[in-house]
Amino acid sequence: MKVLGIDPGTITMGYGVIETGGDEITLVDYGALNTSTRSPIGERLSYLYNNLREIISRHQPNAVAVEQPFVSKNVKSALAIGRAQAVAMLAAANSGIPVYEYAPTAIKQRVTNYGASSKEQIQEMVRLQLGLSQVPEPNDAADALAVAICHWREMQLQSLLTRASD
Repeated sequence: MKVLGIDPGTITMGYGVIETGGDEITLVDYGALNTSTRSPIGERLSYLYNNLREIISRHQPNAVAVEQPFVSKNVKSALAIGRAQAVAMLAAANSGIPVYEYAPTAIKQRVTNYGASSKEQIQEMVRLQLGLSQVPEPNDAADALAVAICHWREMQLQSLLTRASD
């Protein structure tokens, strides 16, 4: 299974692609799509959409996993992230790929086994699980890889539960 993880943002959107087979996980690609803060929001969203479609076309993932916005005191930021999340979901849906959404605490739980992990702990676990010598840069890409790993772990858990109930 190939999974594209997305860390949504309208200025920087991280992406990470992993391939899995059984209990093995392999890094395929990662990076960040950067837009200008001076560009109108419509232009930024169009840029993100078009580049995500190109990434999807290049890697042909079986699933796209997207982090849900964390709503805290900054509602404006949460709305911007929600727009980027919608663009990612649309790019996947228009490519016929199922989309899965994960809350930040679920991602932390699946990647580190602790739902209140720090950003540094998550990034270190991404590095370890992918067998890398360094944490992937930029941080948005490492976060996107965490989303992809979360989805893979969730699918493993669902498979175990299905087998246990049969």
